[in-house]
Amino acid sequence: MPFKGIKAFSEKVGNNLYYKTCNCCFCLCYSPLMIITQKITTLACQLHDGIGRQAEELTAEQNRLAVKSRPSLLEYLSYLLNFMSIIAGPCSNYKDYIAFIEGRHVHMKLLEVNWKQKGYDRLPDPSPTGAVMYKLCITLVSLILFLTLTKNFPMAYIIDDEFLDKTPFLSRLGYLYVVTQAAKPKYYFAWTLADAVNNAAGYGFSGVDEKGTFRWDLLSNLNIWNIETATSFKMYIENWNIQTAAWLKRVCYDRAPWYPTALTFILSALWHGIYPGYYFTFLTGILITLAARAIRNNCRHYFLSSVPLKIAYDAGTWAVTQLAVCYTVAPFVMLAVEPTIKFYKSVYFHMHILSILVLLLLPIRPQTHSVRRAQNQATLNSIKSKDK
Repeated sequence: MPFKGIKAFSEKVGNNLYYKTCNCCFCLCYSPLMIITQKITTLACQLHDGIGRQAEELTAEQNRLAVKSRPSLLEYLSYLLNFMSIIAGPCSNYKDYIAFIEGRHVHMKLLEVNWKQKGYDRLPDPSPTGAVMYKLCITLVSLILFLTLTKNFPMAYIIDDEFLDKTPFLSRLGYLYVVTQAAKPKYYFAWTLADAVNNAAGYGFSGVDEKGTFRWDLLSNLNIWNIETATSFKMYIENWNIQTAAWLKRVCYDRAPWYPTALTFILSALWHGIYPGYYFTFLTGILITLAARAIRNNCRHYFLSSVPLKIAYDAGTWAVTQLAVCYTVAPFVMLAVEPTIKFYKSVYFHMHILSILVLLLLPIRPQTHSVRRAQNQATLNSIKSKDK
């Protein structure tokens, strides 16, 4: 991509680029409010579960996280305003945070493993140093990529008139993937650094994996490998901004009596702010999520009979998922209505049209709220029987 074209576009819409720079400052100033909103609503829901509802009404996760007594003012303010997460998060559960403050955080997780069978005379003392150093390396690489790739591949170039006139449709989709990849390092940098800060303070221990390795990913906000290799829209969302996705699930999806997917996406848009691009992104996300779910439920089992078919299915779904994500998040970066409409016109609204056709043509087997409740209750009963 010639640098001259990017420079010309920057001069042509200089006000728009300045507007986006101001938006970065806006996010930096209001990010603490977004995190505090998550914490307040998380604690409110968990207090409601612990004080205002019966145990049999709760899912297994809600029962585990329920707060059964009101926190003191000091505990409440400490949870909301602690230095580790006040700027960029992530949001954590109140019970996990209090266990960390009281020094029980690591000990609780270690008790889940029988260390005597592993040859230990006493509980080990896991150190976060390795995890912190690893995450700091990721932040350094992300920072370098941000300072190089992001500056040279601006998202705004995909709606430049000269670019649209001279570039074929498939090439535009390819460039859309490139500029979306170039926009990711700043998120990788901020979220990984925030995770490392919590780990350095001793918070974030999540237990031991099957290989006996200590895990410090309780507060991790992304899994880069799973993001870049995602073969479904659901897999991508579950590994991007993980703690916010968990918050949306706990305060909205698990509690919505109807249309949990749509309501969760709408809440996410409202939480992010007032820019129209956010609403374009999350409303489009509703369509694509439902369509992807319908395709997976109706087609995936046909490709599991042999290894070559499964590989072909994974390769195809990876490509479609990555392009669908790029298509969906472009308005999130461009923010305003005019560039968003221009972008969608330039790609012929193809993902919107395909998603609607899929929803009209393929049978949909929705998982009702009562079915989800029954499954969760079965999980809770299983946990109770193990405890006995």
